[in-house]
Amino acid sequence: MSELILKEEERISLSLRSLYKKYGYQPYKMSKFEEYDLYVTNKEFLVGDGVITFNDTDGKLLALKPDVTLSIIRNSVNAADKRKVYYDENVYRISAKTKQFKEIRQVGLECIGDVGIYDEYETVTLAAASLAEISEDFVLDVSHLGVLSAILNSVSENREFQSALMFCLAEKNVHEAESICDSFGVSEEDKKRLSILFTAYGAPQEVLEKLAPVCKGKAKAAFKKLQTLCKLLGNSKYAKKIRLDFSVVNDMNYYSDIVFKGFIDGVAEGVLSGGRYDKLMVRMGKNVGAVGFAVYLDLLEGFREEKSATDVDVLILYNEKTSITVLVKMVEKLTKKGYSVSAQTCKTGLRYGECVDLRGGNV
Repeated sequence: MSELILKEEERISLSLRSLYKKYGYQPYKMSKFEEYDLYVTNKEFLVGDGVITFNDTDGKLLALKPDVTLSIIRNSVNAADKRKVYYDENVYRISAKTKQFKEIRQVGLECIGDVGIYDEYETVTLAAASLAEISEDFVLDVSHLGVLSAILNSVSENREFQSALMFCLAEKNVHEAESICDSFGVSEEDKKRLSILFTAYGAPQEVLEKLAPVCKGKAKAAFKKLQTLCKLLGNSKYAKKIRLDFSVVNDMNYYSDIVFKGFIDGVAEGVLSGGRYDKLMVRMGKNVGAVGFAVYLDLLEGFREEKSATDVDVLILYNEKTSITVLVKMVEKLTKKGYSVSAQTCKTGLRYGECVDLRGGNV
């Protein structure tokens, strides 16, 4: 990682921590490792492939932390009030691409306790504000698992069907979804309802109008909650950056209600992910609500490299006829002025702003 990337990462981290402090979030620090049992029992919740483990001196199996949220939950108590924390931590995972150990920096926040509609609104708004700190060209895609699960259950409670359809929804694969519906004998009316769900993407108000007719029964209550949240978000400064997109799908064994993912122009993957995870709280013996998100700063390295127009400010070309004294003075002069300089014997494919040719003894 270059010095430029490190400085940008630090700038973003500092601005995000400052943002979260303004809203009453307190810093949370944790050890680099935890007991392995914490992660193995909740491995579906984790992002990434595998957990890096080692034995403590007493033989207990420990893990380099692959996640921060689980630690925060473990160290929280059941309470009627709210605990609002933010973190800036490195997590350790096995890369899905290289299968090698990887250190990833995350900045995020969690709100745990008596969580209500305002807390969901605040969290989504802070997620949008976090993306704005990285780039003005961003979008925050929001979904609601309460609406999604209610509609799926009304069509079929078969878990195999729901799992297959959820995968298609995440991939936005309408053709495969139709084949699955046919194989499970889904009626034409229900297929039309599912089709609306699959194609529901865009400005919240427009999507809500499309969804309203298909949100009946239990889906109606979840729809009203989403409607209330979208009305609040519609008055926020980031309203035009927020979209409803039901292809944002998280594990329903852990998440409930609102889920969201943030994207910035120039990065193929989502740089922010979060949602409400009351079901995870219950699984971990906590009878309270929770909502939060994480920003993946490691993805910004590629983002900044792609956005950079040049590799160096000045390329200096020289050969055997060039005075070394002249070359040294030229490099020193330019670097003192703050320019980045690369002295080369030929144009090597570097992207540069200006070229100074000292070949053939030219000064």
